Amino acid sequence: MIPEIGHFALILALAVALVQGSLPILGAARGKQAWMATAAPTAVLQLVLVLTAFLALMHAYATSDFTVANVVLNSNSAMPMLYKISATWGNHEGSMLMWVLILAAFGAAVALFGANLPAPLRARVLSVQAWIAIGFLAFSLFTSNPFERVFPPPLDGNDLNPLLQDPGLAFHPPMLYMGYVGFSIAFSFAIAALIEGRVDAAWARWVRPWTLAAWCFLTAGIALGSWWAYYELGWGGWWFWDPVENVSFMPWLMGTALLHSAIVVEKRDALKSWTVLLAILTFSLSLIGTFIVRSGLLTSVHAFATDPERGLFILALLFVTIGGSLILYAVRAPALKPGGLFAPVSREGGLIINNLLLTVACATVFLGTMYPLIAETFGYKATVGAPFYTATFVPIMTPLIVLMPLGPFLSWKRADLAGVVGRLKFALLASVAAAALTLYLQRGPVIPVLAMGLAAWLFAGAVIEWTGRVKLFRTSPAESLRRALGLPRSAHGMTLAHAGMAVAIAGMVASSTWKVEEILIMRPGDTTTVAGYDYRLEKVERLQGPNYLSDTATITVTRDGKPVATQRPEKRSYFVQNMPTTEAAIHTTFLADLYTAIGDPDGKGGQTVRIFYEPLVPWIWIGCLMMMLGGAVSLSDRRLRVGAPKRKSGAVPAAARA
Repeated sequence: MIPEIGHFALILALAVALVQGSLPILGAARGKQAWMATAAPTAVLQLVLVLTAFLALMHAYATSDFTVANVVLNSNSAMPMLYKISATWGNHEGSMLMWVLILAAFGAAVALFGANLPAPLRARVLSVQAWIAIGFLAFSLFTSNPFERVFPPPLDGNDLNPLLQDPGLAFHPPMLYMGYVGFSIAFSFAIAALIEGRVDAAWARWVRPWTLAAWCFLTAGIALGSWWAYYELGWGGWWFWDPVENVSFMPWLMGTALLHSAIVVEKRDALKSWTVLLAILTFSLSLIGTFIVRSGLLTSVHAFATDPERGLFILALLFVTIGGSLILYAVRAPALKPGGLFAPVSREGGLIINNLLLTVACATVFLGTMYPLIAETFGYKATVGAPFYTATFVPIMTPLIVLMPLGPFLSWKRADLAGVVGRLKFALLASVAAAALTLYLQRGPVIPVLAMGLAAWLFAGAVIEWTGRVKLFRTSPAESLRRALGLPRSAHGMTLAHAGMAVAIAGMVASSTWKVEEILIMRPGDTTTVAGYDYRLEKVERLQGPNYLSDTATITVTRDGKPVATQRPEKRSYFVQNMPTTEAAIHTTFLADLYTAIGDPDGKGGQTVRIFYEPLVPWIWIGCLMMMLGGAVSLSDRRLRVGAPKRKSGAVPAAARA
């Protein structure tokens, strides 16, 4: 009965979305307040209905209701409860239902917290949001119904993909989807602005918090996915430039450009047309990622759908959403009035360069991701891997990192570049010192040495900008503290995010360049030395988990005879799917990870053991955490929490009356 309630709630949600998508936008066009007023309650009602459907599916998983086909295909009674719950979205149908749930949640948030939005704009935003929901609700109901019954029901289910039975994968998809779907709000604001024919500082102030929230969630989702790949897959890497990784990275790059561009609209009433285009492109990339992963084009742990009908449905949805929005942009964008003038050397100019570099970098990743798929449609096999991105993406991002510390020092309209560079002389000294120290310690290739210097340049630049604001060491500590407490939280957030980027870059460079790896056969009692650490295999024992068997090794790690860690890497074999997984053992210090994983036995009493020394890998996660915290701190800024002031009274634009 409960699955039928969920199915019926999903049908009602589609009906409510049709009302939300039509009545408010017609009311905005005709100036009918009563029609516009339906936008908020229908948005909230849609959330309630979709949440009901989602909870009904979750209940089916939690209770192992094997009369539901989706539960049969993706769960098992022996699974731990955490994975029964996460299996709700660990499949195609459930993940699309979560997509719609988050979409409805963001729409309801605009309805509940957007009281200071002008009624016509809020009506249009929520109507556009509803039309996106209509597409995905129809997709779920007509091609991916999660509530289909099976008769006769089997005694047990097929189990969840063992790779997904991990805490990291329980939290990674929701975070990633909140980032993907969160950009739909910026998209809806952009389309509403084009229909209304008005983009101004107030519009940018309304867009920024939603974009920033989506950016924070997407950063968290990408970081969690990378961390999961690092510790779960047993290969010792954290990024592979896999298409599934790339489709989440592209909206992140474009969303970063959108955040910076919206600042120019808010502060200087410039770059309006460009900002609207970035909002459209950012969400379009989220939709393209959904198509690539869910259409069956890719074979991966994330690619749940293999039915061509689903791929064609999403492709049609892409065509309507992206094509329609770009046509609307081409027609209406020329009518948007340009903003104020500024010199090339100014904060506006710096943010334009930032936008261009991020956009070109995103285009490079897009090309590398799509080329093999396009080539395959013409019968050719092509692979694009790390060498391509090293040769293209890295050179584009390098000047961006060089310029990032300069941006906050530039003044609006016109700036003194020589003066700005002079204020960063200590950052330059820090960069040279970091490069020299790296060269002394590693004596390796020159490019990674320069990259470490570049990371130090970015970190020091962020710190110097913040200390300059609070006049640290130039006034009394009490006065510096008072100034720090008086700074807008967005200033603290920017410093934290830029510094976090520097820390993450240092971790990426070090782990990619100076990693030490050894693969060998070991027997109990054998010892090997890697990067100055001694590893001794004590034993390998077979243990039973809730729904798997585990070959668990015990490895003691010492240095100069002193104990460092006892590691217990596992090789698991799941009963139902008979699929092996690797559970690496990682001992983390601030400067490195000691990483061990075991493979198959050699049949002669030996065990395959992989040992990695991963320098500065913890810095990647620390840097990502700093960026997320920076975004969260900025989001807590009162100017963003309260939202934009009311627009000045005046005549309603002609486009709004049309």
